[in-house]
Amino acid sequence: MSRIAALIVAGGKGERSGAAVPKQFRPVLGQTMLRRSVAAFALPEIGTIQVVVAKERWAETDAVLAGLNILPLAEGGVTRQESVRNGLEALEQHAPAYVLIHDAARPLVSQSVIRWVIAALEDGAGAAVPVLPVADSLKRKEGDTWTSVSREGLFRAQTPQGFRYGNILAAHRNFRATRVTDDMGIAELAGIAIATVEGEQANLKITTKDDFRHAERLMRGTMDEFRTGQGFDAHRFTSGDHVWLCGIKIAHDAALEGHSDADAGLHALTDAILGVLGAGDIGHHFPPTEEKWRDASSSLFLAYAAQQLAQAGGAIVHCDVTLICEWPKIAPHYDAMRARIAEILKVDVSRVSVKATTTEGMGFLGRGEGLAAQAVATVRLPPA
Repeated sequence: MSRIAALIVAGGKGERSGAAVPKQFRPVLGQTMLRRSVAAFALPEIGTIQVVVAKERWAETDAVLAGLNILPLAEGGVTRQESVRNGLEALEQHAPAYVLIHDAARPLVSQSVIRWVIAALEDGAGAAVPVLPVADSLKRKEGDTWTSVSREGLFRAQTPQGFRYGNILAAHRNFRATRVTDDMGIAELAGIAIATVEGEQANLKITTKDDFRHAERLMRGTMDEFRTGQGFDAHRFTSGDHVWLCGIKIAHDAALEGHSDADAGLHALTDAILGVLGAGDIGHHFPPTEEKWRDASSSLFLAYAAQQLAQAGGAIVHCDVTLICEWPKIAPHYDAMRARIAEILKVDVSRVSVKATTTEGMGFLGRGEGLAAQAVATVRLPPA
């Protein structure tokens, strides 16, 4: 039995964020909000993590959360309340003593807040909720008239909200027809005694475009270590009718020789990111002696390196790839290459540079025997 479970609610559409995809799948400094929120609960005290998400997003969610130890996904509901209930029902077979219910829209939650909630539950509280007193002046408008509202006794409730598992499951079942805004509201209806712990200003709920910008500003304040990695790769030409460069297939009168698709641009960038982490080179992670990597798309290698960086809490600041060859001509493909790299790394295209040069006819590159690529990656990491 897992004594403490975390339930991460990510079933919403996030329409107010102004994006085409639900906000929980948008990146915050290079890592999706959903992954940051789930990873925050990967603590020794928490034995089980249940994520609730819309069923049509399950495949995307599995990719986003790859490498994290979570239960099979639970299906999101029409409302947050229904999503929470679905998640609680999914946890029943694991019989946790306590459950921490957290909104994926709060990716900056700290381990301190999580542990304060756990401590309150273990001290005997029926429920524990992080809160902050309201600091802004409050006004009410009635017609054309404004009146002041007293801030005394007013608080902002945050998540995670912690409960004795059996009690909150019963409350959600009993009050499923009553609409509330959070699980504290359900607990109030069920008469569960609620303790409060101190919340944090940084534990904001991301809703709008401005919230995303504010969250990134907050994160930059705590992620102040920068590292730079570089990579280099070269492949000779062989018979064929196309080459892969920076994730783009380009028609050519030759191909590049290699065990995988021989995409020198992505190979160099993969090595640059792995270099930042001190994690060896691409051959260490994807040995050319292994048949399963034959003709593999190098996008898999770059995505893997990006995932390793994300798991270390890092984020891409900028990457720069230089292709060195006499041919094929690279300029017509710049935009497509930048867009593809940005897609793989899940960063804005403004953080990606691709350019090309020649060796003015000198050496094996100048003779057209092959091509090379070099890459530089600048990343931001939490302080060591």
